[in-house]
Amino acid sequence: MKRSVDWNDYITEVMADPNEAVEYLQAALEDGPEVFLVALRHVAKAQGGMTKLAEETELSRKALYNMLSEEGNPTFSSISAVVTALGLELKLAPKLQGDEIA
Repeated sequence: MKRSVDWNDYITEVMADPNEAVEYLQAALEDGPEVFLVALRHVAKAQGGMTKLAEETELSRKALYNMLSEEGNPTFSSISAVVTALGLELKLAPKLQGDEIA
């Protein structure tokens, strides 16, 4: 019996749930833009794959793989298109320090 779980299989299964995907992406965003881009790629793969995402965003698969890498440098409109295609939305909130708004 296999005792370990493949990370890619696990993350794909978990990221298929939109609520889990949001939590994952928020945590990744806190770790920096490079981490966020790779996390966004994980979510995209889990929610239908890069081909489906390319069709929905009208971006090429190659462009998606390039922009959703640690070295990616996507435009805001590209990130917005990807997030929207994944059924999510971008929101801003005040940064909190303790109980005070910074």
